[in-house]
Amino acid sequence: MYVYMLTNPNRTVLYTGVTNDLNRRLAEHGDTLGSGNKFTGRYQANLFVYFELCPDPK
Repeated sequence: MYVYMLTNPNRTVLYTGVTNDLNRRLAEHGDTLGSGNKFTGRYQANLFVYFELCPDPK
C-alpha cells in the first residue's frame, strides 16, 4: 500500500491519495488533467512530491 502526494505547479494545492499500484494510479491522475469534474484535473495537481510504502491494512 502506498500513500502519495501531488501538488499543482503553483504549489498551492495538496492532494493525498492511497493506492496499491502507484504507477497505475499516477497514470490515471494524468488522464484526468483538464477534467473539471476530478479534483486533480480541476486544480492541475500533477506534480508528484512524495510517496511512502505502508503495510497492508488487514
